[in-house]
Amino acid sequence: MSGTRGMYGVLPADTTQDVRARGAGVPAQVAVLPVGSFEQHGPFLPLATDTLVACAVAREIAAVHPVHLLPPVTVSCSHEHAGWPGTVSISSVTLHAVVRDIAESLRRGGVDTLVVVNGHGGNYVLGNVVQEASARGERMALFPAAEDWEEARERAGVETSLLSDMHAGEIETSILLHAHPEFVRPGHESADFIADDRRHLLTVGMSAYTESGVIGRPSLGSAEKGKELLASLADSFSAVFTLLTASDGAADAGAVRG
Repeated sequence: MSGTRGMYGVLPADTTQDVRARGAGVPAQVAVLPVGSFEQHGPFLPLATDTLVACAVAREIAAVHPVHLLPPVTVSCSHEHAGWPGTVSISSVTLHAVVRDIAESLRRGGVDTLVVVNGHGGNYVLGNVVQEASARGERMALFPAAEDWEEARERAGVETSLLSDMHAGEIETSILLHAHPEFVRPGHESADFIADDRRHLLTVGMSAYTESGVIGRPSLGSAEKGKELLASLADSFSAVFTLLTASDGAADAGAVRG
């Protein structure tokens, strides 16, 4: 276990010497970049929920793997939430450029592998960033995958399906109840709302499907589920770490599933 190291809120407190020491003797240095958002999450979760979730996942990863934990990207592509006060977005082009620039900067410093831990489902462009980087021969991954979330959901006993648990629901409420209970306000106990048919979401936005901003069952959230969700995701990351640090860099699908 590498230890979580010092943290100040969601910010790593590493020194440059810490990074140098951690990278000594490893086959490839891996950086982990949490990407969140700043968007409405109903009346009981903060605008920074996705950032807090991404950072919680990244901290769990850093507790068991010798990774270079980066500070989060806190504003991303939340255009579907534009109807709610407080939501802030940047363009997909900007987010693409930010992640690519970070990866390039890391490589200049000797860290040649980047894992993007995405906390916001609307950041579709991150998949393109990773695809393009991989095609250029760079080492990059996007985590968690849908399969990782499904395994975590089952392990934690989350009752809501991933389809129904779309926003400010059981999963996000559980993770914050565990990792940042001070940010969860009263009201999640009675805020359940389901809207499984969201086929026009990209055209009409979230406000066409929910008045409260919630789609899911936050009433079912618990700190215990949040703890198990994060533990499961940390376990799932092991296959990604093995893949990215393989000496030949080959993507062995069997090893990834392993």
